[in-house]
This record gives sequence, C-alpha cells and structure tokens, in this order.
Amino acid sequence: MNPNINRLFEIACQPKRTIIGLMSGTSFDGLDIALCEFTGSGPGTQLNLKQFTTREYTPAFKEELKSVFARSTVNLERVALLNAWIGIYYARLIKECLAEWKVDAGTVDLIASHGQSIFHSPKHQRPKNADVYGNATLQIGDGDHLAVNSGIITISDFRQKNIAAGGEGAPLAVYGDYLLLASKTENRILLNIGGIANFTYLPADSTGNFFSTDVGPGNTLMDQFIQAHYPGQYYDKDSAIGFQGVVNQSLLATLKNHPFFAAPFPKTTGPELFNLLYLTAALAATGQPDLSSYDIMATLAAFSTAQIIDAIEVKVQGRRDFAIYASGGGIYNPQLMQHLREHFGNRLHTTTSLQLNPDAKEAVLFALLANEAVAGQSNGPSPRVSMGKISFPQ
Repeated sequence: MNPNINRLFEIACQPKRTIIGLMSGTSFDGLDIALCEFTGSGPGTQLNLKQFTTREYTPAFKEELKSVFARSTVNLERVALLNAWIGIYYARLIKECLAEWKVDAGTVDLIASHGQSIFHSPKHQRPKNADVYGNATLQIGDGDHLAVNSGIITISDFRQKNIAAGGEGAPLAVYGDYLLLASKTENRILLNIGGIANFTYLPADSTGNFFSTDVGPGNTLMDQFIQAHYPGQYYDKDSAIGFQGVVNQSLLATLKNHPFFAAPFPKTTGPELFNLLYLTAALAATGQPDLSSYDIMATLAAFSTAQIIDAIEVKVQGRRDFAIYASGGGIYNPQLMQHLREHFGNRLHTTTSLQLNPDAKEAVLFALLANEAVAGQSNGPSPRVSMGKISFPQ
C-alpha cells in the first residue's frame, strides 16, 4: 500500500485527530489559523480548540489579492502565480505558528485549508448562461504546495464537491454548526457576519429542518467603500465614520430593491454582485451621487443590518423562542451591532457564549470538514457528501 494512503487510514482510525483549520475571507484581514483536536466524528464530535491566531496580511499582499478578486477580467498569469504562492505562504505561516506554540509538526494529522475565494458565481446571478454552466466558485492557494511545504497532509478546495453534488458552494457553515453547536433544548441561529452575512438555523425540535443561507452583504460594501475613499484604511474602525452620518431612507430603499432578497432560502451571493458598482447605481437612481461619506456609511450599515433582520424574521415566522449567536468581523462593527441589538435585544449573543471563539469559528468549521472527510460517514446536512481534496506531502 502507498504509505501515504496507509497514514491516512491510520489517521481515520484514531479516536482523536489534531487538525489545523485555515480561513481567509473576502475582507482580506489575514489568515485565521486554528489548532483543533477532534474526538470522534459526526453527531457528538467533541472539539478542543488548542490554539488560535490571525496572521494579518501585509498591505502589499492585500493589494495582490484585490487585483484578482471578484473581477470578470483578470490577469490569468497572476492567478496562476498566486495559486501556488499562496499555498507556499500559508505553509510558512503555519510553521511560524507551530514554532511559537512549541508544537511539533509531526503531531499534526491534517491541515484543512479553505483557500482564498476569488470568484463566486451562483447561477441565479447569471440568467443568460445559468442552464449551461450552473453554479461555480473558485478558491486559490494550492493544496499540493501547502502539503509539500508544510510536510502535513492537506485537505482543501471544499466548495467544489458541494457544487458537484447540487449545492451552491456556500455557505458551508451548516455542517459544522449542526455537528458542534446544535441544541436539543434551544432554537439557535448561528449568524456569521463576514464580507457576506449568512446564518444557520438549528431548531431544537427537529434535526431535519436545519439549513444555512446567505442573506446579503455583511461587511463587504462598507469595507469596499472605505478602501476606495480612505486610502490606507480597510474598514471603518469603531464605526467612526458611520456614526457621524444619518441613514438616507431613499438610498436604503433602493439598495434593498433587488430580486436576490425576495428569492427563497437557501441562497448564496458574494461581492461579485454587492460591490461599489451596485452602490453607485443606487446613488444614481436616487439622484444623490454626491451624498456625504458619513451618510453613505451609516446607510450601508443599516442596509446590512436590515437584510439580516428581514431574513431571520422570515425564517422564525413570528417566533421569539430563539437565540442568535454571532461571529465574524461584523461583530466588531459597533453601529451594525447596535442596530441588531435594538431589534433582537437579549436574544443576541456571540459564540463566546457557546465556548467558541467567534474569531476562530470559520477556521474551526473547515477543520471539522476535514475531520469528516477522513473519519465521518457523510451523515450531516444535505447534500450528504464528503468534501475536500487530499494532498500528500510526498
């Protein structure tokens, strides 16, 4: 037997697995690195988050990513170069972290790498060729380069299998949310506010009714606006700009007027739709192209919040016996969180209340997908498939 296959079999048979989960989102903040220990697989999986850090990207690296992100036309050579280089870069960051944590790389069973999304194209955003090409997504950061340069078996490119099995490739949080965070006594909504906002609905009364869906922009429009108009800044720290403005109701109504928001759950979207062109068109439609930056930011925060609230209210259908546990970069936007608290009150928490670091949650969830890929029974939410491609270090 190929020794790599034999090693993978041994890992699958172990009662516990040590897995490094990696996540890099559409806001380009940095690489989330979670050192996880999983006991078991499937329902009842136990997590021990042993270490977590975010390695911030340099401004130069952020610009490299932005040059190929969510663009219909890009330099193909740059995409090819970045695909390999990001894998090598991730391996270097992992080695640095393991050295700091005084963890021997030989004790790590797997790396689970989400990669860097550069384009997400669900077919509902392409009505002209939807029947020909279907759903599509692309993440770069090659798993083979990561495996060879880290010396650790790597599982990557999770979203392709979900699409191949009939999904839209996002969001994938439902798998980990269900296995780690479902409750038999509490109806839970796991809200992630990243570049795009999504939530997982986990009712206590029936494990068959859970699902996950995108709801619209989280941070992406706000971050894109700041980056375009405030050089050197990547987000509105402490909502300092947004708090100086007032919500423009005409702009807010125009931003909300898109068929995506009326589409049934589950659904997915991305910055390919909700970007500065979307904002510019909305400003033009309202006859306010020169609206102040302060009012625009205040309105964008209200827009993101409104879509989250509307989507959750559609799902719960007037019920109030649920709790919301939030994670993602949006929880650090005081203006956005203020709007959510004004509506949901004491039902709103962060995943800290569930003993899960909200900053680490997405990296942990991809580590869990790797755990399921090698040791699970594909018995989670539909489509019930094992996700991830396996790359050996030798």
